[in-house]
Formats: sequence, C-alpha cells, structure tokens
Amino acid sequence: MPYDIQKQQATFGEHLRSWRMVQGLTAQQVCERADISLTTLRKLERGQGNVRLESALQVARALGILDSIAAATDPLRTDLGRARANLLNRKRAR
Repeated sequence: MPYDIQKQQATFGEHLRSWRMVQGLTAQQVCERADISLTTLRKLERGQGNVRLESALQVARALGILDSIAAATDPLRTDLGRARANLLNRKRAR
C-alpha cells in the first residue's frame, strides 16, 4: 500500500477513535452499535489491515458522523465539481 494511503488510513482511524472518546463511548459500545467485532474496530482505529468500507461506514454511523463523511465526498462541494457539474449527467465516466 502506498505511503500516503497508509498515512491517511492511520489518520482516519485516529479521528474515529477521537470521535468515540469525545462522545464517552467504549469500544464495545461502538461495536454493538455498528454490529462489528472488537477486532475490526481496533484495526480500523489503528489504521491496520484491510477493513471493509462497509465496516468503516457502520462505525461512522454509530458515531453520528456518517452524513458528514458522505457530504465530504460530494464533488459539488468543490470549485472543480461545480465547474464541471454538467459532466455528472453523463451515463458513465470515461
């Protein structure tokens, strides 16, 4: 895995852990709310291993930040995306 991806994966995991702690939730509580194993949560929070995107999104939902994450990927929230919005009507990307 390229270095930048590893670094961002670790940062993402740290942020999820911080959100959990700010909310005063235990790892077990988040696991129960997200319907994932403790091992999966630990890997995600440490930025280790291949964790399924679905699991990461389940944790984000359990922490109440899923909408913020989804909104952050909206291309229309960027200058480039707004400038090229007409391309969104195409059937497929080329």
